[in-house]
Amino acid sequence: MSTAPLAERMRPKNLDDLTGQEHLTGKGSILRTAVENGKVPSMILWGPPGVGKTTMANIIANSLQLPFYTISAISSGVKEIREIIEDAKQKDGAILFIDEIHRFNKGQQDALLGAVEKGTITLIGATTENPSFEVNSALLSRCQVYVLKALTENNLVSLLQEAIKKDELLAKKKIELKETAALINISGGDARKLLNLLELVVDVLGNNAVITDDAVMEIAQQRVALYDKKGEQHYDIISAFIKSMRGSDPNAAVYWLARMIEGGEDVKFIARRMLIFASEDIGNANPNALLLATSTFQAVNMIGYPESNLILSQCAIYLASSVKSNAATVAISEAMNAVAKHGDLPVPLHLRNAPTKLMKQMDYGKEYKYAHNYENNFVLLQFLPEKLDGVRFYSPQKNAREEEMRRFLKERWKDKYGY
Repeated sequence: MSTAPLAERMRPKNLDDLTGQEHLTGKGSILRTAVENGKVPSMILWGPPGVGKTTMANIIANSLQLPFYTISAISSGVKEIREIIEDAKQKDGAILFIDEIHRFNKGQQDALLGAVEKGTITLIGATTENPSFEVNSALLSRCQVYVLKALTENNLVSLLQEAIKKDELLAKKKIELKETAALINISGGDARKLLNLLELVVDVLGNNAVITDDAVMEIAQQRVALYDKKGEQHYDIISAFIKSMRGSDPNAAVYWLARMIEGGEDVKFIARRMLIFASEDIGNANPNALLLATSTFQAVNMIGYPESNLILSQCAIYLASSVKSNAATVAISEAMNAVAKHGDLPVPLHLRNAPTKLMKQMDYGKEYKYAHNYENNFVLLQFLPEKLDGVRFYSPQKNAREEEMRRFLKERWKDKYGY
């Protein structure tokens, strides 16, 4: 008896069993005709999570009886691609399925070009992102793009009913599917999540399971840990990540970072938030923070997962351990408020440019003093509009030196982390 998850046990074996996507798999459709003729092009399958991209790739490989390689762009790199291509050269055709191909950087995608063009492999890439933005044009031009549609509520209910009726384990139990809204809402239209959530609910409720929305919600809140890149937890975890760095706790910061990585969060999203943090919460207390965050953003764009894990970790720990100052953040916020409140205040005459004779006659730039002509390159002069003269937006904060900060952090966290 299979111990695989329900979603795997219910995975369709042929196009007729695939739920949804009739525009691609129905009789006479382009993709189905290609499969039946035994000649499928390299392709990109673009659609939401859990709508059948991986299943479709498996069905195509089984139908053509070709060797089937599968890798994830999150955990594989150029080395794995080259090894697969070398192995495929010894065979009469092969299919390479790359899940989340949009996470491959340009170098990783370029490593596929020659093999795809020569027919050494038939590439099937799966992506939830618009391939015209995330897949480089050279690779995209060698592939057909097929768009998979989100599963309808009827599709999802049909999957639930079929699983209860046909699965070798569930069919032995007395299951009443009384309500389905919670199952469908929590799974977000993802068939894989839907079926595995159904299995979890049945396991908890037992052999005489009556499935209601209330029961599903209670079980899901207690037992299901999901990371939805577009949902509430997405924002909760990035919030916890930022606040952990702001609170100078590198251990918590790297934990929340790991949660995002494991959840398949976009590497650029994480790096972008650290880049903002470097100015917002550290600023000129440690200008190197912005330099490192900028380098991190550039590096992860070039490298992608999984190697980016190391770079993100290095940067997150550095930012969390750095001295902090929000003086620049407060300053620009207060200055923007002043602009909104007072409107376009006139520039003082002595600060205005005077490129014409008329402007000079109007005293533009007349009393301006060039700072470099004075001791220490400093001169007292009114630089703000008259109405704001003396207003202070920026307040320098006294910050510990880095060595002092390290001692402070060790003292702060010694009881919790044993420093």
